[in-house]
Amino acid sequence: MMNVPLTVGSLLERAEKFFPKKQVVSRTLSGIHRLTYKEIGERTRMLSSALEKLGVGKGDRVGTFAWNHHRHLEAYFAAPGMGAVIHTINIRLSSEHVSYIVNHAEDKVLLVDEDLLPLIEKCKDDFKTVEAYIIMTDKDELPETTLEPVYSYEELLREASPNFDFVKDIDENEPAGMCYTSATTGRPKGVVYSHRGIVLHSYAFGLADTAALSERDVVMPVVPMFHANAWGLPFAATWFGSTQVLPGPLFTPKLLAELIEGEEVTFTAGVPTIWLGLLNELENGDYMTSSLRSIVCGGSAAPRGMIKAFETKYNIPFLHAYGMTETAPLAVVSRLKSYQTDLDEEKILDIRSKQGLIVPGLEMKVMGINGEVKWDGEEMGEILLRGPWIADEYYKDERSQDAFRDGWLYTGDVATVDEEGIIKLVDRTKDLIKSGGEWISSVDLENALMAHDAVFEASIVAVPHEQWQERPVACVVLKEPYKGRVDKQELIDFIAPQFAKWWLPDEIVFMEEIPKTSVGKFLKRALREQLKELLVEKSS
Repeated sequence: MMNVPLTVGSLLERAEKFFPKKQVVSRTLSGIHRLTYKEIGERTRMLSSALEKLGVGKGDRVGTFAWNHHRHLEAYFAAPGMGAVIHTINIRLSSEHVSYIVNHAEDKVLLVDEDLLPLIEKCKDDFKTVEAYIIMTDKDELPETTLEPVYSYEELLREASPNFDFVKDIDENEPAGMCYTSATTGRPKGVVYSHRGIVLHSYAFGLADTAALSERDVVMPVVPMFHANAWGLPFAATWFGSTQVLPGPLFTPKLLAELIEGEEVTFTAGVPTIWLGLLNELENGDYMTSSLRSIVCGGSAAPRGMIKAFETKYNIPFLHAYGMTETAPLAVVSRLKSYQTDLDEEKILDIRSKQGLIVPGLEMKVMGINGEVKWDGEEMGEILLRGPWIADEYYKDERSQDAFRDGWLYTGDVATVDEEGIIKLVDRTKDLIKSGGEWISSVDLENALMAHDAVFEASIVAVPHEQWQERPVACVVLKEPYKGRVDKQELIDFIAPQFAKWWLPDEIVFMEEIPKTSVGKFLKRALREQLKELLVEKSS
């Protein structure tokens, strides 16, 4: 067989050649922009040319600090296309963490959205390797800034060549991208993605039994482009020639609903908190969502009640998936097997609410205390993964030795496997609740609570207990119409039939909002601190 390297540049080249009329719909601060793949290709080559003039070379890191829009998409291909590395930076991290990862990655150039300049200006004096800043704005004039030297993205493109040739002699195993974990504890950990890994991961998105992404789709990645490459969707959608809808800065559930209706979105992806917000908007508004063939949900376990609402009330297929920054991230997808489609509605919902089957091309093990767990849907163990788009180390980080052992990634996620090989995420190892020597899954309790009509969000955390070591406490946000009308006992009675009595939360604390991480997951560390104060006040 021919030894032809798999490269990120080739993904855009295919879109330019075969889908030049297809569009990227991009929302920025000034409104909606519509560009064809022909235009995106020309602009991307101009950006590569401009970066080269600024001294960016093979292996140099090009950082982005930006929302989901067309300029960010162009950077996704411009840096790898010239042999450099695209490093997407989480805009919601603390200044301390932003400074750390820019210095740790050794970014040479930073591309920054105009409205995010104040966040970068706070950190600029700590940056050790940044030689230039490129401001992404729709305005003709650059905004005032303390950054230097500073350049206009559009001005650089006007002075650059649209005929820049992507580098052809790239080793497919060389780095093309970087992303850092959101770090709920400790410093963020860097993950490097190879050209080969990104291309193979993109293939996986097109498989009929994963996401079945194709040219016919209108793809809206709501997951941020700074979070695990927007789950790889910009790469795959570009390669397949899918229309892309990029929702831009500071979007709301209302805006997402309007984009779904107006652009006839067929495929969208994000974390559960995004879809809880959209579901609430759909219940209060009147939107056409019939174009949607799939909502993909990952990042954390989706509440069973939410899946049921989307599928039965709005007839929107809901695709549960699982992955991590370290897995590029697609690793597990929940699809019914052909002989499961005739099961009754509740059994089908049981399957769809699990994370699913390992994606073709990857391998998994679920390891318990005594080795691999039984495929009985009950015994718990840690998920181990390996494959061609799974990281094999953290970038220059001694914590690699804890997470990568014997050729496997130890995910830190606890799961069960049923007789069909379907994975059900039970918890993070650090979030399992050990009560009286037995394990309680916070995920199962959360999903049960969120099935109640009154509950908007629910998060379960462990609190210390003198007799039982730890006990579960529920933090609940009620939907507006139910506030003051639903009490603790009603919720306990609602979930009681599903669990042993000792699983039930000792306390339900009603809150206005549950703190979240930078990528929209519940921030349980902050919740535990809040609960300490609340429970101390209550006891006194």
